[in-house]
Amino acid sequence: MPAPQPSLSQRALGALADFLRLEAASGILLIAAAALALVCANTPLEEFYDGFREMPVAVVFGELRIAKPWQLWINDGLMAVFFLLVSLEIKRESLTGQLAGLDRLMLPMVCAAAGVAVPALLFVALNHADATSMRGWAVPTATDIAFALGVLSLLGSRVPTGMKLLLSTIAVVDDLIAILIIALFYSHGLSWVALGWAAAMLLGLVLLNRKGVTALTPYLLLGAALWVFMLKSGVHATLAGVVTGLAIPHVSRRNTIPDEIEHSPLESLEHALHPWVAYAILPLFAFANAGLSLGDFKLDDAFAALPLGVILGLVVGKPIGITLAALAMRATGRVRWPDGMDMRAMIGMGLLCGIGFTMSLFIASLAYVSPHYEEAVLGILAASLVASLLGMAWLRMVLPARPGGRG
Repeated sequence: MPAPQPSLSQRALGALADFLRLEAASGILLIAAAALALVCANTPLEEFYDGFREMPVAVVFGELRIAKPWQLWINDGLMAVFFLLVSLEIKRESLTGQLAGLDRLMLPMVCAAAGVAVPALLFVALNHADATSMRGWAVPTATDIAFALGVLSLLGSRVPTGMKLLLSTIAVVDDLIAILIIALFYSHGLSWVALGWAAAMLLGLVLLNRKGVTALTPYLLLGAALWVFMLKSGVHATLAGVVTGLAIPHVSRRNTIPDEIEHSPLESLEHALHPWVAYAILPLFAFANAGLSLGDFKLDDAFAALPLGVILGLVVGKPIGITLAALAMRATGRVRWPDGMDMRAMIGMGLLCGIGFTMSLFIASLAYVSPHYEEAVLGILAASLVASLLGMAWLRMVLPARPGGRG
């Protein structure tokens, strides 16, 4: 007698558990990769490190030639795979997970929006007089879910499951907002011919979805072509990963995939990509982008308007925005906080959401060139470190230890 297939809800819970485990482990690896980058950039290994980032790599396919330094291949190419995974996670959570239904979505959506708006306003208040600095207003709006869950995992059984779920969901919505910000504010020098070809690839992806094609290969081939045309169009190429992910079919009212199959195409691709992104792409991105040479910096430099705007946005703006939004939503009586969460726990979670790291570094790379980029990286690294330490210390103080658990 064949074993019963897991239900849709069981698959969603299993996917969430796998997600939390991978993201927590990836966060620890991110910390190690960033630390290694800082060591390399501030020791005799600096020449090797700079050579690694600036190594020219060219891909030639017929008349097509794409030549970039290795760091830009990581930022434009490998990070497109990261955004593909983010897009898959957003679609799955929206259809069958924590974002399915307005009642589930309302609290994290409002908290994430406030956690973007307040840091941006703080940054603008400090940098509005400098047009160049203002290009990076979105740098302190991001949350690094892997890094935050990695720090949260160090607290062990003290952490209620509801906090992990809420933090993860806020970070997913935060990623969606970041994607929209990148699309709207960090595109430049548009080529309408390349955009036309990109639109044709997008149409092909939509047709595959509407025809019920479940094989992944056609989607990925069109997605790769879409990445090339977006790269040539002036729209940031990583958005090709977002579009491709949204086209991959999942169990829903519109994609007629029976619930009894073990995995939808979206779930299969997500499961395949997640370890590679968690354990290879994100640590490699952190290593390539976090290597800030500190030799020319003094302590006072952290209090310049640009890095201070990033630090205050992430460390102060994030917890204020998220906590006030959560309090306002609870006051309306339309939502309830997760079990085990009170205001003190919400503040601690908000502090951890101030770990911007990966997405903040990525936005900084789009917004700035030297020396503003180095100032932004200084602010991001300082803010992520402070938010990690404050969040962990605060939560250790306010969350009760549970019998038999560590932390």
